[in-house]
Amino acid sequence: MADPGAKPSVLFVCVHNAGRSQMAAAWLAHLAGDRIEVRSAGSAPGDRVNPAAVEVMAEAGIDMSGQTPKILTADAVRESDVCVTMGCGDTCPVFPGKRYLDWELDDPAGQGVEAVRIVRDEIRALVEGLIAEIAPATTA
Repeated sequence: MADPGAKPSVLFVCVHNAGRSQMAAAWLAHLAGDRIEVRSAGSAPGDRVNPAAVEVMAEAGIDMSGQTPKILTADAVRESDVCVTMGCGDTCPVFPGKRYLDWELDDPAGQGVEAVRIVRDEIRALVEGLIAEIAPATTA
C-alpha cells in the first residue's frame, strides 16, 4: 500500500458479480469490519444477486438482499490493493504493485442451496485467511 496508515482494500471479481464475489465481499465486510475496504464487481454483471447466495448468507446472519451486481472497472482495480478472481476465468486489468489471487470455487449459479452452502463455507475460510494476512486483528 502506498500510504502505510491507509487500510487495505480488496476487490472480489467474478463474471456476473452475483454469487461468489458477493458472498466474499459480504464475508469480508462482516468479519473484518472497517479494517478493510471491500469492493466486488463482474465483467458481465447479472441482473440480480443469486437468490440461493442471499439465502445461505442469511443463514449465517449476513443480509445481502440489498446488494446489486456491479460492472468491473479499471478504476476499481487501480483503487484496490488485492484483486481476487473467483476461479471463473475473469481477467482484471493489471497494474504494478497490486496483488492478484485466484480462488478456485464452484459457480453457485443454478445450484441448489445445499451446494451453495458448501461454496459459502469455502469462501469464509479463504476470507479468514486473507484477513489474517493483510489486516490481522490487533490485541490491545
